[in-house]
Amino acid sequence: MTDAPRPYPRRVACGDAEVEIAAMAGADRDALVAFVATLPPQDLLFVRRDIGHPKVVDAWMRALGTGEIASLVARHGGAMVGCTAIVTDAFSWSRHVGELRVLVSPDWRGRGLGRVLIQECFAQALALGLKKLVAQMTVDQRAAIAVFEGLGFRAEALLARHVADRDGALHDLVLLSHDVDAVASRHEVYGLADSI
Repeated sequence: MTDAPRPYPRRVACGDAEVEIAAMAGADRDALVAFVATLPPQDLLFVRRDIGHPKVVDAWMRALGTGEIASLVARHGGAMVGCTAIVTDAFSWSRHVGELRVLVSPDWRGRGLGRVLIQECFAQALALGLKKLVAQMTVDQRAAIAVFEGLGFRAEALLARHVADRDGALHDLVLLSHDVDAVASRHEVYGLADSI
């Protein structure tokens, strides 16, 4: 099932404020670098590569144009307060799977922005024709794990000592997944197809 892409930019309620959700573009590079600089180092273990490195950010921007990465940006007052990425590989045996990455500014945590961004990514995944989303994070990211589990993601694997941070300390990694088709089917049954 492939849904029509959701129109962006769009404004969504997030706690007591409103944020703009837009498709990320190359012009967002400098704002992304500034946003990443505000994140605690532990948050960067959420993503497979060190997005604090300029070459990684440049590769991300290039991948937006190839379809390998679909990204959203959340803005409030013109400043980036969150972003997402769904990474796919059209030539792999798992081309039906998207790897989901979500980052939220520390000032915006606990306001529902992470949940909003994940829900937007479900809509993106459907438009991309994906069947499954996976997310990975270190096990000490308890609040993030709770948000993902609250949206129906379930643990599939625990990889011991799998991530080495910048200081060389090793961390366990949990892999969570969600069946995108199941979400779409449930919403369709309940007449909520437009709410994804």
